[in-house]
Amino acid sequence: MKPLELAHTVVNALEEKKGEDILLLDLQKVAMFTDYFVICTGTSDRMLDALAEGVEDAAREKHDAKGHREGQASSGWVVVDFGQVIVHLFAPEVRDYYKLEDLWREGKVLLRLQ
Repeated sequence: MKPLELAHTVVNALEEKKGEDILLLDLQKVAMFTDYFVICTGTSDRMLDALAEGVEDAAREKHDAKGHREGQASSGWVVVDFGQVIVHLFAPEVRDYYKLEDLWREGKVLLRLQ
């Protein structure tokens, strides 16, 4: 499995589940711990859980990849870590507060769906 293929599978799963403002960042030349970040906004706790489940299911079905989930939807930030692809699912206000896009602005934007 190529990490970029997994990242695209994640993006497609998020789009299917109606995730908002989906961003795929290439961090290969910026970070040593991962190749890609996928960042997405969900509008409720229930939606954040559904997005995380959708990502995990799609990755397992298409790539036999298992992610490690961290965080709770009630905190506004859920991470699904696949190693070379890390998925950040945010409530709108939490995404605005942490501004991962700004923190990792040296990464290359490969895709943005709004």
